[in-house]
Amino acid sequence: MTTYALTIEDAPLAADVEALAAGLTAHALPHTRGPGFKPLGAWLRDERGVFIGGAYGYVNWNWLFINLVWISESARGGGHGRRLILALEQAARERGCTHAHLDTFSFQARPFYEKLGYEVFSTLDDYPPGHQRFFMRKALGPSPG
Repeated sequence: MTTYALTIEDAPLAADVEALAAGLTAHALPHTRGPGFKPLGAWLRDERGVFIGGAYGYVNWNWLFINLVWISESARGGGHGRRLILALEQAARERGCTHAHLDTFSFQARPFYEKLGYEVFSTLDDYPPGHQRFFMRKALGPSPG
């Protein structure tokens, strides 16, 4: 019988993560007819090219998963977050997405996402302790034009 070594790693090798994704894709292909987890990002930079913020996620077949969104303190309140999310959604529509989902915390941006049409479909309480984690979704519909 073969023995396998099990390791727990705080900083996994990129090659190991890629092998994991490739294995999952190969397993799913008979059901999905196409690979998922295609990265997609929208970035915001100032006139000098300094990174100000962005929105990053994955296209999974017909769904956009928005994984990370951040705007620097100096640029908040200027509509940039809205611009980033709408641009990412449009890019996802152009790639065949009809829905989007994301998660946020009670100390973060739930009202922001609700103004953009996202609705809560599940909540985890006490995550982190004393707060909630909200899972949100939105129907994107077809690409306009």
